[in-house]
Amino acid sequence: QVQLVESGGGLVQAGGSLRLSCAASGSIFSINPMGWYRQAPGQQRDMVAFISTGGNTNYAPSVKGRFTISRDNTKNTIYLQMNSLKPEDTAVYYCKLDLYSGHYYEGAHWGQGTLVTVSS
Repeated sequence: QVQLVESGGGLVQAGGSLRLSCAASGSIFSINPMGWYRQAPGQQRDMVAFISTGGNTNYAPSVKGRFTISRDNTKNTIYLQMNSLKPEDTAVYYCKLDLYSGHYYEGAHWGQGTLVTVSS
């Protein structure tokens, strides 16, 4: 059983910043790849940022240079620092953990989501 708890969402004006956190707990016995996804109303859920077990990162083109993903392995927590926010960043942001047991992929786990609203 894996639990992911996101926090840090809210309302911010365009140009502002927010920092999201996602704390993982439960049956996690190693470092796993994790990422942030977002879903705007009526849209599909898209990847925003990804961080590998080794700390390599990948970003959606729309957020590259504005968002930074990081992780604290001692706390099983990842963060998303969002700067220069735009109204089009408005969405529910979800944390995802890809759970591995050794090299065996056990599946994806999702958080409950946190709402980010950027006003113009």
